[in-house]
Amino acid sequence: MLRRILSLLVFSVLSTAFAHAQEPQMDLQRTKLSVGMYQIDAQVAQTPEQREIGLMFRKEMPQFEGMIFVFEQPATQCFWMRNTILPLTAAFVADDGRIVNLADMQPMTENSHCSEEPVRFVLEMNQGWFAHKNIKKGAKLGGVLFANRH
Repeated sequence: MLRRILSLLVFSVLSTAFAHAQEPQMDLQRTKLSVGMYQIDAQVAQTPEQREIGLMFRKEMPQFEGMIFVFEQPATQCFWMRNTILPLTAAFVADDGRIVNLADMQPMTENSHCSEEPVRFVLEMNQGWFAHKNIKKGAKLGGVLFANRH
């Protein structure tokens, strides 16, 4: 009887955790970024758990919103799209705000998209956002995350 109760308890906890894990994170801290004349309202994913969930399970995202992933130190960052419904473009960004490279990523895939050099920041936007605004590799992002960094 005790084993059965324990099994039900474990199942209940795991079911609750799984159900919670399938909800998009909408309550992250936000920061304002700019690139050229465009403004971006970006959610900030800075803890390992926030970065792991990212934009998973989001069904829509306004055009001038995105998510910026902040890592502790520069490294080759690689992203994939498991459980991510929206097609996204990742901008891999150096400490000074320079876009190192851009990668279009297809939804619900495990294809790896990596930075061409070590970076601490990755900005994800709706796919096509950068292209429609003619923002390319080498463009500079502005915002408090990049202030006083050279």
